[in-house]
Amino acid sequence: MRILIIISFFICSIVNLLGQNHYFVVSDSVTRLPLSNASIFDKNGNLIGLSSGKGITPMISQKQLPITIRFIGYKERHINDLLKDTIYLDENYFELPEIEVVSKNSHILHILGYVREYSTLSTYNDSIILFREKMVDFMIPLEDKLKFKGWNKPRILKSKSYYRFTNSSGLDSVSDECEHHFSWSDWIGVLPKTAIPNELIKDEIATDTIFGKYSPTEIWLKNNGLISIDINVMADTLSRKWVPNLSGFFDKNLDFETIRLRLNYDDSGNKNLTPMDLRGYSFNIESTGRGRKMFRFNHLDEKFFVSSYAEFYILDKEIITLKEARKWEKQKFDSEDIEIFQAFEAPELQPEVVSLINRVNQIDKDKIILSNKPDLSLISHNRNNRNFDVGTRFLNILKNLTGITSIKYHRNNKKNWKKFQNQLNEMNKNRIQEQIF
Repeated sequence: MRILIIISFFICSIVNLLGQNHYFVVSDSVTRLPLSNASIFDKNGNLIGLSSGKGITPMISQKQLPITIRFIGYKERHINDLLKDTIYLDENYFELPEIEVVSKNSHILHILGYVREYSTLSTYNDSIILFREKMVDFMIPLEDKLKFKGWNKPRILKSKSYYRFTNSSGLDSVSDECEHHFSWSDWIGVLPKTAIPNELIKDEIATDTIFGKYSPTEIWLKNNGLISIDINVMADTLSRKWVPNLSGFFDKNLDFETIRLRLNYDDSGNKNLTPMDLRGYSFNIESTGRGRKMFRFNHLDEKFFVSSYAEFYILDKEIITLKEARKWEKQKFDSEDIEIFQAFEAPELQPEVVSLINRVNQIDKDKIILSNKPDLSLISHNRNNRNFDVGTRFLNILKNLTGITSIKYHRNNKKNWKKFQNQLNEMNKNRIQEQIF
């Protein structure tokens, strides 16, 4: 009897444990097709992971609820319980502004965009969570014959960062600055012309899967005049063509765990997709390290892990002249004069992210600076001398930069040492004479 009770107890415990963990299948609400690379966030705004090629999410626990499922091009969903098996997402229909053409001589595509980024740097003991908003732009030549390269990586026009630092004891602090650069969001940009698979050209609603060496590497979906591509770069080395700006990191054998992209385009009816058709993109990159040994985050030789998830939304497109493009290229923007404009289709921020932003914005930097007592030993002895004017201070700075001050120091030090030796010799001579007489 006692054995039966023990067995029943263990069975109930296992059932209860399994009931606290669950996974979902993320699918399109119309086509019922699974959606790969959908992003799943926990209640604290941390990225749990992405849905697989079959739309299956990572295992979700009761402690992580409510979760948020986000997929660029679709309305996000909030899930408060583990009772469902399939989560259906509705497409987020919106109209991009019409492309403006400045003149008949316009051959350069200028794209203005809004970026949201969620990045994490962590070790086994400490972590840094970053939420960042950016205004960026791209300059894409539409003709190969133009002697203008432009830029297909995002050029930052305005950026606001919000950091949260946490240690193993659970203590945390926030800031808008961090000396460690660990984000991958600046390395993914606008791709050049891309051929559409034949299977998608024939029908209005169609899918196509391209297999890599290890698993599916590209999943294409065409529906309602839109084309989306879900890409698993790590499935095949040929898929690195989708992330050309990361080629240098592959050459350095950086340990990437995940590189996944989601690209959304308008179906223009052509056989190729171009930057003109781009509606937006998102990506997730996970790596061990950050490509270069920029620092030791905590302890010597301790591994650190980096994760970056970002969403790019297009605010405006226009085709401009080469002259106007060169003017834009040389333009020096004052970040104080530029505001960050959120894209209309971007979802509302999660409460945890809003809380982080509010904490950072409440920091009184002037109070912090004034509360730090200056080290008086570092202050010049001439601080009370009115003749120690700006010109004299500038001269001292110049002497330090040119090494003149250092030369004078060694020269005076040598001179003082000789003076001390002469004084010592003179004292010895006097003592000898006193002993004689």
